[in-house]
Amino acid sequence: MHPTTPDGRYFVVKGRLRRCSKPLISYENRQRLVHDLMEARRAVKEAKALDDKDKLHAARAAVDEAKFALGERGPVWWDDGSPDYNRHKAINTPYADWYHLIDEQQ
Repeated sequence: MHPTTPDGRYFVVKGRLRRCSKPLISYENRQRLVHDLMEARRAVKEAKALDDKDKLHAARAAVDEAKFALGERGPVWWDDGSPDYNRHKAINTPYADWYHLIDEQQ
């Protein structure tokens, strides 16, 4: 389990913020989208193993589509005007103090 920012917008992997999925997606829809994402990731792995550029392009597009639908990419899902810090180092964002606290606890 990766630590999640207090506002629930990001989780941290290797010191970088990653945007969480939209919280208002229904459980059933989220399950379907996560299934689609995992299928697409497996397709990426298969296309790489086959060295098939066309399949790889299609698989990566499917990953992107699922991530957009989940809210992990594209426009932010919050509406308070806060900027997006997706993929930023946590220490270089307004979450730096929070990150230092959780980093010390680990």
